[in-house]
This record gives sequence, structure tokens and C-alpha cells, in this order.
Amino acid sequence: MSDTTSPARLVVLISGNGTNLQALLDACQDVSLAAQVVAVVSNRRDAYGLVRAQQAGVPTAYHPLKPYTDSGRTREDYDEDLAAIVSGFQPDLIVCAGWMQVLTPVFISRFADRLINLHPALPGLFPGTHAIERAFTAFQQGEIESSGAMVHFVVPAVDAGPVLDQIVVPILPHDQLDDFEERMHVHERILLVRAVQKWLTERASLPAV
Repeated sequence: MSDTTSPARLVVLISGNGTNLQALLDACQDVSLAAQVVAVVSNRRDAYGLVRAQQAGVPTAYHPLKPYTDSGRTREDYDEDLAAIVSGFQPDLIVCAGWMQVLTPVFISRFADRLINLHPALPGLFPGTHAIERAFTAFQQGEIESSGAMVHFVVPAVDAGPVLDQIVVPILPHDQLDDFEERMHVHERILLVRAVQKWLTERASLPAV
């Protein structure tokens, strides 16, 4: 791990468009985060987040699962190799920002308290995929009045790790799903930068080893 006086080294795991990655890149660029995205890793070759990283001059890596399943290798094999790729960039913090694969303990245990995930729901609600759609349906059925997003430390149980930060996102009476989705995405970007800053602040307060 790098010295706490130097910018923290972030490795970001993505699977898609990379708008949350872009929020981190912008925050690092304008120095609102004392951090540097040193690598972006995707499990999908066509993820636009890889283009965003390349445009920012950030190294990228593509690590697909299919060759492993096709050859009879396990998810643990895949995650062991993923951990080796990530470790090669000497990260202080690994950020899952739209990484659409469940990580196994093989990967999680390697990085312990420096692996976080952005999830578009509040703690204990709507774990797993399609959380925004499920929250909107629950709102329509009168089960909830608002939703939100959280950044949590990754544990083997999906979206169940200790919460680093969270944000409440209102659902308005006239909202269609697209309206709510867009509001969620705006708040997700705000939250992710804020949560990484919180992690950096807490890291800086630790006694020197």
C-alpha cells in the first residue's frame, strides 16, 4: 500500500457504460479527490467505460469469464487470476462501479477492507440485480416512499457488507421509471465520490505503521 501522503491508487472494476467511473476520473482530475485511478478492469470487451479510461490515459484490462467456463475452470480460478491482475496495479482501494459479477471469497479475502461496491439501493433492501426497477415497483405498490444508494465493503453475501456511506433518493408521485432511474444515477455519482473521500479521510487518520 502506498504512503498516505501520496494520492491513493484506485483500481475500478466495471462492466458497462462507466458513468460512475467518469465521476471518479473527474474528481481525481480536479483534485477534489486526493486519488488517482491507476487502472480500469472490465469483464466485457464492449464496456464503454474502457473507452472512458483510455481517453483519460488510464491503463485498462479485459478479463472475460467465458474462457474459464468453456474450459471447465471454476469461478475461483477466474477470481484468482482477477486478483493477480488487480494486485499488479498496487491498489490502495478497489472500487466496484457497475461490476456485474459476484466476487468469490478467493478475491474478497485478498483485499479485505479495501474493496467497496456501489449498489443502487439502501442497506437491507433490494440486493442483487435490477434494484432500481424493483424499488420503483415497490413504490408503485405503496411499500416504500423513497429509495437510495449505498457504498459498502464487499463480503461474500451479496450487497450485505458494512456500509461506508449511503444516500436517500426521493421518488416523486409523477415519476416514470426513466425519471427515477436518472435521479438515481445522479445521486450514485455524488455518493461514490463522497464515499471514496470518506474512505481516504478515515485512512489518513490511521496511525502510521
